[in-house]
Amino acid sequence: MASHRRPKSPSRARMSVLTAAAATAVAVSAQSAQAAPKPTTDQLRSQLQQLNTEADQAVQKYDQSQEQLQQQQTKVSGLQDQIARSQADVNTRLEQLGEIANQQYATGQVDPTVQLLLSATPDDYLSKASSLGQLTSNQASAISQLQAEEQKLDGQKSQAEQTLQQMDATTKQLAAQKAEAQKKVQQTQALLDSMTAAQRAAVVNGGSSSGGAASRGSSRPPLAGGSGSSKAGDSVEAAAFAAAQTRLGLPYVYGATGPDSFDCSGLMQWAYAQAGVSLGRTTYDQINDGTPVNSTADLQVGDLIFFNNDSHVGMYAGNGMVLHAPHTGTVVKYERLDWIGSIYAMRHL
Repeated sequence: MASHRRPKSPSRARMSVLTAAAATAVAVSAQSAQAAPKPTTDQLRSQLQQLNTEADQAVQKYDQSQEQLQQQQTKVSGLQDQIARSQADVNTRLEQLGEIANQQYATGQVDPTVQLLLSATPDDYLSKASSLGQLTSNQASAISQLQAEEQKLDGQKSQAEQTLQQMDATTKQLAAQKAEAQKKVQQTQALLDSMTAAQRAAVVNGGSSSGGAASRGSSRPPLAGGSGSSKAGDSVEAAAFAAAQTRLGLPYVYGATGPDSFDCSGLMQWAYAQAGVSLGRTTYDQINDGTPVNSTADLQVGDLIFFNNDSHVGMYAGNGMVLHAPHTGTVVKYERLDWIGSIYAMRHL
């Protein structure tokens, strides 16, 4: 019978070697983890600025599609009203022609002309009546008017159908752009959440007055500590700037146009609306409003400044400062002009 032997236990020497190897691996792993450098404040700021630029671009495209959808909805509503009126006109013309036929039928004197009126379409009637020479001037006018009304109605229906198809495409585009904007906003928020309180204060508020947002209703922007024009704008710009100042401290929310939250272009649109001026909804629209300003030395309080390939906009506040709704995680506030990003264009309203 075969014997069953217990397996030999590993020697103490071998156990010592294995334990030492494991300890060395853990130590190396820990050292590698510790060796990974933490991002500096400047690196974090650079990452945040890049994310903010990408988020601004996504938000402006979303705002643009949202505005386009609203315009299409207004157009369809107007077309529906026109269609209803045109249909009523067509019905009136048909009733008038029907009355002629009814009168002659009642007297038993339905002449060939009235029979022609009962043709399937006005085109059929016109072609037949013209060939027979049996169209009176009044009847010709009635038929021509009916024909014109029906052509107008058909055109309006076709236009409404095309606009509805455009609305469907815009709605799908809007959903995709909203998802992209939300993704960028979430990435920005995740980066902010990963920072310590000190890092966040340095990165987010480094270019702000007194390290944060100014109080609402402040009559003067803070001093930037550097050179910068302080020329007053005209009465319209002064009114818009005063309105924007009342929004200091309110939160940035993408797609928002006020009065309690804003994205960058939404704040500019709202502020100028309070001054009686209608601006476009997006930076892509607003950059075409007003007249160009050629140099920062020529800036006036209330002028619009566009940053980072016109993906962001703020209002010049004087003293080298800008009043704007910066990005996710912040509020409407003043920031240094040289802090926000590269200037793309400046406009005087």
